[in-house]
Amino acid sequence: MSLSKWNRRSVMSGMLRGASVAVALPCLDLFLDGNGEAMAATGSPIPTRFGTWFWGCGVNEKRFFPDAVGRDFAFKEESIALAPLKDKITMFSGFNAYLDGQPNLTHWSGIMTTLGGTVPTKGGNGQGAAPATTLDCLVADHLGNGTRFKQLGIACTGQSNVSFSMRAGTTVNPAEVDPLALYTRLFGTGFQDPNSGTFKPDPNVMIEQSVLSSVKGQREALNRAVGSADRHRLDQYYTSVRELENQLAVQLQPPPRADACVVPKAPAGMEPGTTWEDATAMHDRLTDLLVMALACNQTHVFHVALSQATSNLRKAGQSIALHELTHEEPIDPKLGYQIEATFFLERVMGLYANLLTKLDKVKEGNGTLLDHSLILATSEANLAKLHTLESLPIVVGGSAGGRWKAGQHIAGKGDSVTRVGLTIQQALGMPVGTWGTGGNETSKTIGEVMA
Repeated sequence: MSLSKWNRRSVMSGMLRGASVAVALPCLDLFLDGNGEAMAATGSPIPTRFGTWFWGCGVNEKRFFPDAVGRDFAFKEESIALAPLKDKITMFSGFNAYLDGQPNLTHWSGIMTTLGGTVPTKGGNGQGAAPATTLDCLVADHLGNGTRFKQLGIACTGQSNVSFSMRAGTTVNPAEVDPLALYTRLFGTGFQDPNSGTFKPDPNVMIEQSVLSSVKGQREALNRAVGSADRHRLDQYYTSVRELENQLAVQLQPPPRADACVVPKAPAGMEPGTTWEDATAMHDRLTDLLVMALACNQTHVFHVALSQATSNLRKAGQSIALHELTHEEPIDPKLGYQIEATFFLERVMGLYANLLTKLDKVKEGNGTLLDHSLILATSEANLAKLHTLESLPIVVGGSAGGRWKAGQHIAGKGDSVTRVGLTIQQALGMPVGTWGTGGNETSKTIGEVMA
């Protein structure tokens, strides 16, 4: 048997007194990749996943960021839900978004700079144009081409356009908002159970691929006939066509075995809402499906939007939402924060922790799904009342299969938030030396987290 044939499920077989016998092998270095991470049962390395997780309207700085730097830090009131996962969490403070002379587009400049590396010039009040492709899309270009879905998006308040996953321009990657629709998309027609041991290509997929292939020559001829402006439009269109072609090609190949994949049952129908109770219940239902989509290798990249940037989350029975509270509620002079707004801010990290905990319960190789992921959580402002862009809240869960040193609080001391994005890209193996533009351009990674 060649080296490539051996894996954790291999056995040594033979005959003893006329009967066949099989002896299981212990965990050997042969079964590990270069970082000491166990490979999948097929002998292939366990894939790395990446996600972004967004919440609107920031934090109370003194109640969110740890005081101590390094590994010996303690969580505060608004981040305490992360404490059980401390060894798998990286907290960042002191990383800023620099405006480069542009106006602060409220509830927009911060998130686009963090996820895109470039200050936006169009938009505000939580929406607008993306001046550059966002981090999840860049990572999807690197990690997502071998899966059925290059990336997935979910939103928790029922609006599919609430997404901060964007290519340069004004078009957002739409989010799934209905658990049953997401289940059907992931595990309905077209899904091939990676552990079933059987594979039969879908004839409908074969027809679709044939149709796309048949017009390739016409696409090339059209491209030669149009002007530069139309060519740019066609390039954007062809990008989506190529992604569809790649997705179809994946579906025509047997899926690799995924030991952690357990096909879930179809969820019950659920109405979306903007109350805290409705949004958190929706987050729970959607992320259950998302976690198993990752475990079954249906996608490796995702984006979650808990709410709008101008957060529309509210308490049951009340009409005033978080965004309005952050701007109109006075700061309590004794406590130093807005009491009603802080009701939500104290609970946000609990939802993020719930997702990380779900990932950490899925065993993969000698670790967990969380160990083989990096999940970036962030908001569009520090103090939403003033739209501040200094020390934007950033938390990363996971360790990228051993390539990221978690369990730390890193202080940026006024550096651009793009240092975090650049470090993530390099930890994921992307050939990127610099990232960002203008005052946010950087070639300096965060060495403390690089394994």
